[in-house]
Amino acid sequence: MTGKLLGGLIVLTALVGGVAMYWLQIYGYYDAVPASDMQDDVQLTLLVNGQAEPILYENFEAIDSESSPIRFRACFTTTMSAGMLTETYEMLEKAEPRNAPGWFECFDAKEIGQSLENGEALAFLGQKDVLYGIDRIVAILPDGRGFAWNEINACGEIAFDGKRLPAHCPPRPTE
Repeated sequence: MTGKLLGGLIVLTALVGGVAMYWLQIYGYYDAVPASDMQDDVQLTLLVNGQAEPILYENFEAIDSESSPIRFRACFTTTMSAGMLTETYEMLEKAEPRNAPGWFECFDAKEIGQSLENGEALAFLGQKDVLYGIDRIVAILPDGRGFAWNEINACGEIAFDGKRLPAHCPPRPTE
């Protein structure tokens, strides 16, 4: 009888642990980002001077997490034309959106990725080093829907691996 009880306790503990881990990964660590906190958060990098500047946007929705700098996801709409965007801001040749939790319905990484692959969507450098080693990427679809996410940049990958930084990378921040 003790063996069955002990076995049942182990299975129950594993089940509770698994459910808790799932909930924490999908829901627990994400927080909604209030639009009032992000008034200038949709930014694109200018071609002329490499500085990021806010663009016109509305219907902003975002989630973020303090547990990881690459968990940021945002959705918005813009009325800026593709012509104006491509002539003014730094485009990216390659961008791959990261998956968002299923409950954050406005951000569909598969749809965004396919639109980028077949040239319908435009990808831009939103802001370089929004955090050390992390760039903000922005993709805009022809219908004006826009999406933003954070991505580890080349210097960040080297720094986070603990390797010596090449000369073109900014120095690591001191804590």
